[in-house]
Amino acid sequence: MRRWNGWGDETFNLAMPEQGQAFLADRIGNGSPLADASLESVCARVPETRLSPGPELHDLIDTRPETRVRHARGQSLADWLAMRSGEFGVFPDGVACPASNEEVRQLLAWAAKENINLVPYGGGTSVAGHINPVDNGRPVLTVAMGRMNRLLDLDPDSQIATFGAGTPGPLVESQLRAHGFTLGHFPQSFELSTIGGWVAARSSGQQSLRYGRIEQLFAGGRVETLQGTLTLPTFPASSAGPDIREMVLGSEGRLGLITEVKARVTRLPEHESFHVVFFPDWDSARTASRLLVQNRTQLSMLRLSNAVETETQLALAGHPRLIGMLERLLSLRGAGEAKCMMTFGVTGSRQQCQNALQEARRTCKAHKGVYTGTRLGDKWAAKRFTMPYFREALWQMGYAVDTLETATDWDNVDNLLGLIETNLRDGLADRQEKTHVFTHLSHFYSQGCSIYTTYVFRVGNRYEETLARWQKLKTSTSELIVANRGTISHQHGVGKDHARFLPVEKGELGMLAIRSLCSTFDPDAILNPETLVK
Repeated sequence: MRRWNGWGDETFNLAMPEQGQAFLADRIGNGSPLADASLESVCARVPETRLSPGPELHDLIDTRPETRVRHARGQSLADWLAMRSGEFGVFPDGVACPASNEEVRQLLAWAAKENINLVPYGGGTSVAGHINPVDNGRPVLTVAMGRMNRLLDLDPDSQIATFGAGTPGPLVESQLRAHGFTLGHFPQSFELSTIGGWVAARSSGQQSLRYGRIEQLFAGGRVETLQGTLTLPTFPASSAGPDIREMVLGSEGRLGLITEVKARVTRLPEHESFHVVFFPDWDSARTASRLLVQNRTQLSMLRLSNAVETETQLALAGHPRLIGMLERLLSLRGAGEAKCMMTFGVTGSRQQCQNALQEARRTCKAHKGVYTGTRLGDKWAAKRFTMPYFREALWQMGYAVDTLETATDWDNVDNLLGLIETNLRDGLADRQEKTHVFTHLSHFYSQGCSIYTTYVFRVGNRYEETLARWQKLKTSTSELIVANRGTISHQHGVGKDHARFLPVEKGELGMLAIRSLCSTFDPDAILNPETLVK
């Protein structure tokens, strides 16, 4: 069963290696964990529902306390602290689980008539507050799309697959694989997140170099709105005015509920492998990664860890004897304490992969990269979707962990990365607390790349103090990002947490256009209020 107050399957845990515990203690001190609230105690605090569905909707809507608790929060650190402390704040008044477009239309009509806020819920993986109900005086109905989880159609010639919007990543891939296809969209939340959620939040998968971000994969679909059904036909390309698909991408439930997604799929590759190269320093590593992308080397994924992330990953990997041998060998070949680790994938026909690997190795070697083969790459691939479980292990040790992500042009990467890390590293100095900070570049473009920073700090002696520490780090760094040519979100969307920063990026006229679009589809603002735009 899924954890009610954390990430993923409650039967799965990632243990922190002993040397990993020592590594963190040495850098930020020993942690002291906070006590968790029980599910029973939280359920006892859920208020009576304000919903009174008629007989035609009664079987669709679940108002039991535990169901409402399990759909009240996402996976941001603020959500984590709310769930662990039991201080949820606002609960939805009920959870609807429609299985068809008709049932979604019924829910929309009822919500409009009764002045009820509707909050769409896919996999519950939001780290930006998308699915959290707000208290604006209206009842709140969360609409969980998980029953709309099937492959509805597959056109093998056009390579267009139609899915119910609530289909989670593993089901997307397993249903396609049975027909010899893949979507190739693999965000770290792949285990739980849904194809409709990917569209709504404009997500990016780990192998976007080959398959594209969700905006390249989203061919069309269906959105049920308060004004009627919006059908998005599939075209290979069109010059017929503004692209309505682009209005739906990143709309985060403000226009309507995405119920069907038509996606561009690809034949399963003949071969795929993941490789690791170590560079002696950041400059050579960053330059090599930029050239790989700008030269259009046919890689499927590319990830570049800075020196601190490289050190951290090796410390947390376990197997200290083997890691020690690796580090000694790397040092002999010029990749010492400042070394940076690059992981890249090659995917496609065997000939394509062979050519791509040769070109990648040639570029890396020209910049003093030390190629180490596929062993570490295989380990990355095996654990690529389990990293969120480390939050549980860290929490039990008394540490909180969060991430910040952005994207910027190549000429600004080092500047912005440095500003982010310095601000996070020194952000709790007034509390005499240290923060462990490390970064990787996770998605690459000819123009620039994304910057993905992780930070770990000790929890306070109370939940309130821990939340205050996070708020200071999160807010000050987000302000710094948008003031220094970074987007407020490369892959996690805006939600409620980032909405205050969006006007810096979009400008006054851009925000007017976004608000006008929302009010056209939802004049009474009952759909996911305070998400994306206030």
